[in-house]
Amino acid sequence: MDKKEPIWSISEVNAAVRELVENSLMPFWLQGEVGTLNVYSSGHVYLTLKDQNCQLKCTFFRGAETVRKMRLAVGVEVEAFGKLTVYAQRGEYQFNIKNIRIAGAGSLQQQFEEIKNRLAAEGLFDAARKLPLPQLPRTIGVITSADGAAIRDFVNIARRRSKYVDIKIYPAVVQGSACAESVMRGIDFFHRPGNVVDVLVITRGGGSMEDLWGFNSEALARRIAASNIPVVSAIGHEIDFTIADFVASLRAPTPSAAAELTVPEQGQIMQELEQKKQTLQRAWQWRFMQKSRRLEQIAAHRLFHEPEYLVRHYQQKVDNLSGLLEQQWQKRLQLEQNRLQLAQAKLQAIDPGNVLKRGFAILMKNDRTVADSRQKLASGEKVTAMLQDGNVDLTVD
Repeated sequence: MDKKEPIWSISEVNAAVRELVENSLMPFWLQGEVGTLNVYSSGHVYLTLKDQNCQLKCTFFRGAETVRKMRLAVGVEVEAFGKLTVYAQRGEYQFNIKNIRIAGAGSLQQQFEEIKNRLAAEGLFDAARKLPLPQLPRTIGVITSADGAAIRDFVNIARRRSKYVDIKIYPAVVQGSACAESVMRGIDFFHRPGNVVDVLVITRGGGSMEDLWGFNSEALARRIAASNIPVVSAIGHEIDFTIADFVASLRAPTPSAAAELTVPEQGQIMQELEQKKQTLQRAWQWRFMQKSRRLEQIAAHRLFHEPEYLVRHYQQKVDNLSGLLEQQWQKRLQLEQNRLQLAQAKLQAIDPGNVLKRGFAILMKNDRTVADSRQKLASGEKVTAMLQDGNVDLTVD
């Protein structure tokens, strides 16, 4: 008996195809030109990518913010990373995008990282080598496009904050192959005598990585690092970063923010000056009161009312010192006299003349030595006896 052939439903077919497609291909990068682009309020994006012969439907769930920041539009060549899948309800296969970038941005990003790493290793991004911004700049040099929105935003904010700061503008090319060289000429211009300013601002509006690529120039980065003037980099919007941002003294997220960071707010400065003025006045008044009080104390001194008081005071002091000196001198004299008398008594005690007065005699030999022992005398030897009242010659028996 013949087996009955299976009959598939549309859902079963689409489910099988979906399983085959999704399990047979791993996620991959896809390149193509944006053919259609629809951004929904839900935050999801639906687009088609095409080449010369075919097109492919794509979805980018929760990709609205990314697409907006990229300024993605029809006709732009992109590279998308994602996975091929099947939308079973319509029997259509599509490409679910996980990440997307402008075509060629991958190589640009690699160049960006290489330059960034090389300059960072040399220390060009170190905070210690960056010049501080002046608190009260008198002149600001701005390097930017003369007809762009960036200079209008900067000048409007700067003039609103202060009318005393002088703004000098150097019109430069801020996009394309001539950008880096043009901006470097602007930096050189503000370093010439007569053109020197207190701070430099390099700015332009936002754009794609390709639009801003001139500000990733290694030569421009080194010129900014060598600047004798503090440099503020205000390239693009808050999400945009360039090599110039890292090497500059300060990065501002927007041209308007650059004006706020470089131009002091006049009203705030006047308020701070008034506060300092009041502080100085109070300090001066306190100092004046102290000096006045001290002057009054000095003026009330007895010396200014009785000038002879000072003379009498020192006369009495001299008299006291003289009396004290005389007493010390007398004590010293008496001490020396006592010492002299003691020495005289000791001398008298050992004086040979005093010994002879007490009935003693001294025997002297012919060689004028004293015979103070029997062993020094010989029988029949002639000696002289020294007495109190003269000498007597004797013969030893």
